[in-house]
Parts: sequence; structure tokens; C-alpha cells
Amino acid sequence: MQDQSRSMTLTISARRWVISAFAALGLAGGLALLAPQAAHAQAGVSSRGLPDFTDLVEQVGPAVVNIRTTERARGRGVNPEMDEDMQEFFRRFFGVPIPAPEQRGDPRRRAPAPDEEPQQRGVASGFIFTTDGYVMTNAHVVDGADEVYVTLTDKREFKARIIGADKRTDVAVVKIDAASLPSVRIGDVSRLRVGEWVMAIGSPFGLENTVTAGIVSAKARETGDYLPFIQTDVAINPGNSGGPLINMRGEVVGINSQIYSRSGGFMGISFAIPIDEATRVADQLRASGRVVRGRIGVQIGEVTKDVAEALGLGKANGALVRSVEAGGPAERAGVEPGDIITRFDGKAVERSTDLPRVVGSTKPGTKSTVQVFRRGNTRDLSVVVAELEPQTTRRANAAPEPKASSQAATIALGLTVTDLSEAIKRELKVKGGVKVESAEGSAARAGLREGDVVLAVANTEITDTRQFESVVSKLDKTKPVTVLFRRADWSQYVVIRPSSR
Repeated sequence: MQDQSRSMTLTISARRWVISAFAALGLAGGLALLAPQAAHAQAGVSSRGLPDFTDLVEQVGPAVVNIRTTERARGRGVNPEMDEDMQEFFRRFFGVPIPAPEQRGDPRRRAPAPDEEPQQRGVASGFIFTTDGYVMTNAHVVDGADEVYVTLTDKREFKARIIGADKRTDVAVVKIDAASLPSVRIGDVSRLRVGEWVMAIGSPFGLENTVTAGIVSAKARETGDYLPFIQTDVAINPGNSGGPLINMRGEVVGINSQIYSRSGGFMGISFAIPIDEATRVADQLRASGRVVRGRIGVQIGEVTKDVAEALGLGKANGALVRSVEAGGPAERAGVEPGDIITRFDGKAVERSTDLPRVVGSTKPGTKSTVQVFRRGNTRDLSVVVAELEPQTTRRANAAPEPKASSQAATIALGLTVTDLSEAIKRELKVKGGVKVESAEGSAARAGLREGDVVLAVANTEITDTRQFESVVSKLDKTKPVTVLFRRADWSQYVVIRPSSR
């Protein structure tokens, strides 16, 4: 740093540019950010002596690398509102290009020259996991990069090849042409304990080989479809992405990937990808450049405690099937909207997030058994797992709302309902049901609304308004009642409570 005092005087004047700087960091050299719900106080430190990390840094540090990515200029321009000192501040402290005028809607910009030099996107971290030059980092670090450069602790710099990246787990592998490199040792995540000391090495804001430490705050934190994250209070900032999380035995147990923040900076909660999951992904990327996963063609939701009790499931476990893909493996197996998947291939589905993981790890073409809970009974269905495409496209258009029938309405449970025509049943691919014309009182408070299609009440399938009326008339008015309904492509349970009537 040539003039520290001068740089410090720039801090206040640069404050109004901080948001732009983090926007420029984006996913390239920064961190995937998770919006917070609330801030939590940190637990007190044990009165016992603190650990010494010096030997670990010497042991693992040489295998941790700095990753710099570039991209060709695409309409970038010099910011006319920032002088050279301010531009130097951002280059030095944030390691990103200066926010261009067009990023703020400023019409003052120049067209890029055809032979313009690549512009730096950001800085990040990674670690060497094989002595012949394979480096693991985050997928968002290399996403969109034209060139990737890896710098070792001995200051050697290599241009890297992107072997593969998996956005679903945020794991990427790049390769540098070198041999006899220092490499990390992979740890056993199952041995990791909450409260255990861990350490991170990375390049926050481009400051290479920065060491921070803390404890494991939680394991199996649910923040993604395919990964249960390791939560820590290790200081992680933009530029730490892709760096290793290291236990006190000098083993890598995770890849630092996300932070929980309001400001874009560290606020005491960080997330790391478990290294066992990352290694499985990296092995596939090295073998074929992509990750193969299984799928059965269902959209799922959480099973709440109220729904589980009302359905007689016992406890709130399993994955609620909200919709079934037409012609997909699940539909061919007989899975229906409203089913609760409790086991897959003999493995218990405790939470809804367990299902995509166990199905995803199943080889496409495998004939598996899916256990479902349907209207008070458990049944086993045979499904042939299909392959999840690398890029999935969801239908943008929802099914049209059914038209009201001309038959008389019946009012019960705060609902006014009418019959469905045969054409609407075929369109929605349902055997029966009634359409909600209006929802009032307890039904409205439970979340039902006009246009919903009621498929079952109290674990009994509804065929038409006459049967709906019959089922409702036999209900115990002192107990909650479950209602399975369809809204567009989704099926969901609600519980209507008698105290609200």
C-alpha cells in the first residue's frame, strides 16, 4: 500500500460507492448472499485456553490459492464521476473493475474497442486437492469468466482450465499445468462437532492468504436443495469464496461459499459446503465435466406438524407432493398430488429437503421403491429414476383456472363450492373435486381462496358437491379438518380449525 493515510481519507468519500462495488463483485469474486430474517447474538467464549493455529497455517497454507477471473469488456466505460484516486481505492481494496456508467443507467459510455484487454471481474479463493494441479473452488467464482488465473503462495501464477462447474452445489474444478504441488488432506465431515474450532484461509477483498478462525455453529443447516451446509462464525467476506474450511487436524472439511448478511459483509454467520458432498461432485466433474443426477418428476413441499397430526401421519416427516410432472417417472409409478413420500429406496425421508438429495444421488435408470402415505394408508410404488438435465426449464404458464359450473353451490367450512365439468377434470388431470367459488372465515384464514380445487377433505377423496356435502356433514365439529386442494399446478394441505368457525 503506497500511501495508507491517503487511502483512509478516501474511505468516507467512497462510502456512496460501496453498494456499486459489491454489485460489481456479483458472483464472480464475492459470495452468494442469503437475505437474513434476524440477527443472532454470538455465544460466549469458553474460559479454557484458545487454540494455536500457527502450525495449521504452515501446514495447509501452501495449498490454498488465489483465483483471479477476467472477462472481455462488454460495453464497459470509464466512470466520469470518479477520479484516479477513487478508482485506485476500488482496485486496491475491492479487487473489482470500477462500476461503469451503464451499470447505473448513465448514457455516458463509450463503445468497446474490438481488441480491448480483458477486464478483471474479481478475486476469490480455492485449494489444490491433487498434487498434479486440480483446484477446487465455487461455481459462482468461475461462472461467466473468460479467463481464470491461479496464484500460488510462492507467487507463481498459472492460467487455469475450467474442468467443470455444478451450479446446484456451487462446486467447480479448475486445472493448472504443474506437478508436485502441495495439496490438502480431506477430512471426515461425520466427525465434525458443533462447537469445534475451525479455520479459513482465503483472499477477502483480494488480501491473499488471510487467516480467520471460529467455531462450527451448526451442522446440516438447510439452505439449499442439494446441500446441508456447515454453519460457522468464521469471518468470511467477498473474496473468501472457494477457500477451505479447516479443522484442528489440518484437514479440509468444507468449502466457504455463502454468508448471511444485510450489508454484503460479514455479520457472524457463514456457510460452507461439506467436503464429502463437494468431493463427490468434483469426482464427477473430473471424470466427465458434468454431474449426473436422478429425478422422478415431482414438486414437493414441507409437511407441517398440523398437517401430519390431522392426517394421522404421527410426526411431521416426509415430503408433500405438490405436483406431478405429466408423463414423468412419478406419474407412471402412480404417485399423486397430495401424497406424502416417507421413504425412497429404503431410506427415510425425514424432511422434504432429503428427497432431492437421495433421488439425485440415485443413478438414472435405477428401479427404486418409493413409499407414500395417502389418505391414512401407506403403500409402496415402483419408480424408474430418470436423469435430471443440467439445465431445467420450468413451465412458465400455469394451468388456467377452472370455469364455474352451473350447478347449485353448497356452503360448508366457510366454503362455497361448485362441481367441475368433465372437460376441466381432463384439463387438470384430476378424477374429481370441487371448485371454490368463495372462501370465508376459517377457510379464508387457512389460505383457501376463489379458484382453488378441493380434492380431499379429512382424508376422503371428493368427487363432486354432493359427496363434499355428505363428508362435511359427518365431521366432528370440535376437531380440525384437513383439506387437500389444488391451485394451478400445485397441490397443498391446509388445516381448518374449529375455533375459527
